[in-house]
Amino acid sequence: MNAKMLVGICLGATMVLAGPAISAEAEKGQPAAKLSADSRNALNRLYAKVPAAKALGAKAIGVLVFPKVTKAGFMIGGQYGEGTLFKGGKAVGYYSTGGASYGLQAGAQTYGYALFLMNDGAVSSLDAAKGFEVGVGPSVVLMDEGMAKSTTTTTMKDDIYAFIFGQQGLMAGLGVQGNKISRIKPK
Repeated sequence: MNAKMLVGICLGATMVLAGPAISAEAEKGQPAAKLSADSRNALNRLYAKVPAAKALGAKAIGVLVFPKVTKAGFMIGGQYGEGTLFKGGKAVGYYSTGGASYGLQAGAQTYGYALFLMNDGAVSSLDAAKGFEVGVGPSVVLMDEGMAKSTTTTTMKDDIYAFIFGQQGLMAGLGVQGNKISRIKPK
């Protein structure tokens, strides 16, 4: 089997596996009230499990929560989810997150993530003309359990902190780098 045939098979399998899951998620478009409630519930669950996230939330200018992101792929993959921006505990905007990836990957999963926006520059970057791309612009630190336990709010100096939570399914490789975040108008 030559390389072109192998790439063709992988691309075809990706479209069969990932296409329906990602496009169904993108077409769903939730009503604003449901999206706000789902986002708030996900954030409260994160706060209950990770005290450092709760402490960080108290100092953040805004918290952008994506309660459910669907990711699927085989060599080539995609992901999509919708979320809510909270400022002062109130929903002030709605956003989508999406991205494509390639490389050694296979499977499907759902997860959520929260971005803690620590300054006005981080918040304003969300509404950049073509959307905000994680990893370009303000610095983003991905917090894992170990880092969250050893970090205090007085040692945090970066623009954005990200927590991934609620992973279900099986997919090798997970991160928020390269995701594009854009403002949406929910139903």
